[in-house]
Parts: sequence; C-alpha cells; structure tokens
Amino acid sequence: MFKRFTSAFSTLYNTFSSSINAIFSLGKVDATTLAHLEKILLQADTGVATSQKIIQELKKSSCENPTNALSDVLRTMLSPVTYNPEGDIIVLVGINGAGKTTSAAKLAALFQTQKKSVLLAAADTFRAAAVDQLKLWAECLNIPLIVGLPQQDPSAVVYQACADYKKNNYNKLIIDTAGRLQTKTHLMKELEKIHRTITKQLSDKKITTLLVIDSMLGQNSFEQVKLFNESTKIDGIILTKTDGTGKGGMVLSIVDTLKIPIAYVTFGEQADQIALFDANTFVSSLINSEA
Repeated sequence: MFKRFTSAFSTLYNTFSSSINAIFSLGKVDATTLAHLEKILLQADTGVATSQKIIQELKKSSCENPTNALSDVLRTMLSPVTYNPEGDIIVLVGINGAGKTTSAAKLAALFQTQKKSVLLAAADTFRAAAVDQLKLWAECLNIPLIVGLPQQDPSAVVYQACADYKKNNYNKLIIDTAGRLQTKTHLMKELEKIHRTITKQLSDKKITTLLVIDSMLGQNSFEQVKLFNESTKIDGIILTKTDGTGKGGMVLSIVDTLKIPIAYVTFGEQADQIALFDANTFVSSLINSEA
C-alpha cells in the first residue's frame, strides 16, 4: 500500500521534494528561505491562506532541523481531519469528467480485496456513456450492477439497488450519480431525493458521500469542493489523476480550510490503482523525512 500511495503522488513528490531539499540545504530557516518556500507551496496549489499559515507555524517552530520542522507542521495540519471508511452505502458525486465512474469501479475492486461483497448502481441515467462504462467495469470485475432505463428517475434506480442490497445481504453499495453542477438547484435536489430513498430503505446503514475531483485542476477543484460542501454534506474527497500533476498541494488547502478529509487517491487506468489516503505517508514521502 505504501508504494501504491507514493506512486500516486510521484510527480508532486519529485517536484516538491527536490525544491524543498534545495532551499533547506543550508540547514537554516531565514526570511529568504521562507519566501522561497511560500513560492513553492503556491506553485503546488496549496493556496494563499494555507501557505501563509504554514509559514507562520514554521516561524514558531522550536525544531532546529527545517525539514523536520516543516514535516511536523504539515502533519499537525492534516492529522486531525481523518476519513472513516466504514460507510455501508457510498454515494459518489462530482462534475462530469472528474472520474466518478472509474472511481466507483476502483472502490469496488478495493473492497473486493478486503473480501467484501459489492453491489454497483448506475444512477447516472442521463448519460449513456457513464452507464456503458460502468457496465464494462462491472463485467471485468465480476460485480453485480443495477441499471435503470435511459432518462429514468435516478432515485428509482437507487430504490431498486437498495432492495437488491438488502435481499442479498451485500457489504457495500456504491452509487454512481449524475455529474451535477453545484449551481443547478434541481440536480442538488435530485441528490437529496437519492439520500431520502436510501434512508427509507436502509435506515440502519451508514451513508457516506464522497466528492470526486480532478487533482489536475488545482485550485479550481478546491472551489468545487467548497461549493459542493455548501449544498450537501461531504464526508470525504476522492482525488483522481494524482499521478499526472504537481498540484497536490490542494490536499493541504482542502483539509486546512474546509476541514474535509481526503479519503482516497486514484492514479492510472487499472482497477487496483487506488489507495486510502494516509497523512503520515503523504507527509513523509513529500518531505523526505522520517515517518
């Protein structure tokens, strides 16, 4: 899991770590060093407020080793906001193109490795391509899939999925929803209806809502998280395409500013290219410090 996780952020690690090593090579933290560090943080899309907070905390640090001091600051920032992966029903939300459907398949594959029975539901009834894509994944992974009719009310598909989930005693139900824009009120109401349907059918089960965002969009993804979180309760974030960007600083920005945990990171095209986010591993690999 460690290698899988670090490979996901390989581009960020290479970019960030080499820059950090260069400015900390003299073993001291002065005004010039901190100015360079803030620039590196901003280039990694950490955001202005979070970058400035990191700099201020470094100034207060009593640790004489600047690399270890930065590591301590980042761990302190990330550690209190953690994801609880115990949800029975997982609802995936996010805009089109973020990677929801592939994330649904990768989550299902991950749960399979944990010896859990999984049911998938294609509630994105307005986009045939999303349904077809999930069908292919379901066949490949040998996982049952509930599919409705084109343009059917998504909550009707969810109702059927909940009934099948209860009848066959599955461990996990993963629901892929339509790519909705947070500004479209009717789509957010659709999500509320889906949640009501699940609650009525499976009142004793825990519902987890995960927002899927494209890490390559940097601070634009941060704005998506902010707006979605204003419309519905987000339990965690799935960061996709993390192997292709040096903009992973948004992890720090999301957790510090919005207090929403990063749940999973995905990378590559294979079903097993997903990892549960771990703050200690992230920071240790990012800063090249002791875990």
